[in-house]
Amino acid sequence: MAIEVSQKAVLVVGLGKSGEAAARFLVRRGARVTVTDSAPAEQIGEHAAALERLGVRLELGGHSPSTFAAADLIVISPGVAHTLEALVEARRRGVAVIGEMELAARFLRTPLLAVTGTNGKTTTTALLGEMLTCSGLSVFVGGNIGSPLIGHIDRGQSVDRVVVEVSSFQLDTIATFRPRVAVWLNISDDHLDRYPGPAAYAASKARLFENQQADDTAILNGEAEAIRSLTGACAARRLYFTGRRPGEWGATLTAEGLVIEDGRQPAERIDLQQMQLQGPHNRENAAAAALAALAAGGTPSGIQTALARFRGLPHRVETVAVVEGVRYVDDSKATNVDAVVRALEGFGEPVVLIMGGRDKLGSYEALKAPVRRGVRRLILIGEARDRIQAALAAECPGGFLAAASMDQAVALAHAAARPGDVVLLSPACASFDMFDSYAHRGDCFRRAVDRLRGAR
Repeated sequence: MAIEVSQKAVLVVGLGKSGEAAARFLVRRGARVTVTDSAPAEQIGEHAAALERLGVRLELGGHSPSTFAAADLIVISPGVAHTLEALVEARRRGVAVIGEMELAARFLRTPLLAVTGTNGKTTTTALLGEMLTCSGLSVFVGGNIGSPLIGHIDRGQSVDRVVVEVSSFQLDTIATFRPRVAVWLNISDDHLDRYPGPAAYAASKARLFENQQADDTAILNGEAEAIRSLTGACAARRLYFTGRRPGEWGATLTAEGLVIEDGRQPAERIDLQQMQLQGPHNRENAAAAALAALAAGGTPSGIQTALARFRGLPHRVETVAVVEGVRYVDDSKATNVDAVVRALEGFGEPVVLIMGGRDKLGSYEALKAPVRRGVRRLILIGEARDRIQAALAAECPGGFLAAASMDQAVALAHAAARPGDVVLLSPACASFDMFDSYAHRGDCFRRAVDRLRGAR
């Protein structure tokens, strides 16, 4: 149900990509918009000036209580904690506090597919969009990946399906958000710098299914007991892409590919031998995407074409170069421990592992065995390096070295590596202590490797 915003005083909190898109959408629909951000104007730059030209009032460099008190509606960006006292107080007064994704959902009329999970959601979202496109459907792919959903709605573009990646932060602020097809890939500890514990983080993920109805579809990881438990009351039809039990419908992975039985159509067989994505985790991602695509009107031939064509996304176990027999791999998107475990499982060669960044306060325990088994030396960067050293240095046969920059980390890794080894950037941490984003971190790694290659 659309929300009336004309002539309303709407406060947008956080001037990131989604905040800017929300502000533009609201202004064009007649709202009186204020944007507040803790960053100063000189840091935000042209984005702030562009919004001012549209008539948006800006409050930068801090947040004033009076600004929150004057709002009829508050829209917060994913990077803003929904537990801030000013937001809690606004809710007490009866003011709606929603996120950009919920705002967009109020105006969306196109069938919506949504993907969440601790790891793999960006790849799966993009692959799902490709499967539907190859099936002859027009598709918008965005959300937490690429373009904000509210920007798509603002442009008025007509498509057959909308596919979005959804983070736990975005799910914290939903109210009516209802995907016709919802996918939950996996769950492991993450963002414990933002949530009081793993249970709270998992509960946020589970909100993806709270508004689904009997004619909707939930695509679930059947091997994750937490996912099974938290979706037990889901009203949607449930399909499992892994860990399917007797009497349940979904997918079964075989040596050759994928068998899909949804209880409604004859079994479909999808060949995974031509799939470009590598690793057992990507076979699971492909199974989840295939189930979701079929549930949303995709075709087996479209799914098969997409699997053969889709080559993955940057900064996800991406080979950058081979220098003097050493392969350099950018996995900067691995911002939690489970993602690093999955990356290490994909290598048979010895690994020199570059880790570190802004700590998310999770445990590094799950990395002990993989590091002991396959890591030649650890190169540690960023704020979390002391915690990582304490947890893992004793597990690594070659010990650890500390680096103050990405250039130094790559140089130390090259000195430690031998021909046939892999130098892997897989940080298990957020990037914001040293870099603007995981992509910026990966680009710095690539440039450091390029300089190393040019010096040889």
